[in-house]
Amino acid sequence: MSTPTYKELLDAGVHYGHMKRKWNPKMLPYIFMERKGIHIIDLNRTSECLTDAASAMKQIAKSGRKILFVATKKQAREIVSAAARSVNMPFVTERWLGGMMTNFSTIRRSVKKMNNIDQMLADNSLSSITKKERLTLQRERNKLEKVLGGIANLNRLPSAIFMVDIHHEHIALAESKKLGLKTFAMVDTNSDPNLVDFPIPANDDASKSIEVITKAVTAAIKEGLEERAKSKEETAKA
Repeated sequence: MSTPTYKELLDAGVHYGHMKRKWNPKMLPYIFMERKGIHIIDLNRTSECLTDAASAMKQIAKSGRKILFVATKKQAREIVSAAARSVNMPFVTERWLGGMMTNFSTIRRSVKKMNNIDQMLADNSLSSITKKERLTLQRERNKLEKVLGGIANLNRLPSAIFMVDIHHEHIALAESKKLGLKTFAMVDTNSDPNLVDFPIPANDDASKSIEVITKAVTAAIKEGLEERAKSKEETAKA
């Protein structure tokens, strides 16, 4: 399992924190220094925390459980959705609907509704609906897809959640903690790292920083999935 080098983290700007006046004192153990009023994150701590988080995520994936990726910030959406898709993990990158996890049965009904609309639109023998009704259904389906598309195949609650910016995703974090899910997150200098099981101190605003951290955890998940597949193969041969 490989983690980014010190230079890769540095080049991606992972070390840039927030202005000193915005800091959360609980981030002190992860801060290297202050430069021109900006806190600089200790990349040695980032590397340690990232290794721990990636190792734990690998084990979750290896056991066949799901990790939900959450990043609704504009600069993180595409990076995170592409990463989650690459390892067949669920994701939320548009909007976190209140109760998305704590009221999961209601969310599943909305997903079922979206699937039913898909079936209706695919059924060309449905001559009973007008063009206008078809257009209305298509619009409703697109609206549901935008918010729920990333969790359409999630049939039960995930075991863990990976977030970019717990300050921004505070509702998702609160729901995850309430349900006892394992929490992994990129945590900047303005957040409380103690709220997360596996905090990764890092700049959660710059797309390059988000990309390098997300890429590392995704690679670990991929390793876990490959080991799971290999283990199944060996069991089948035995």
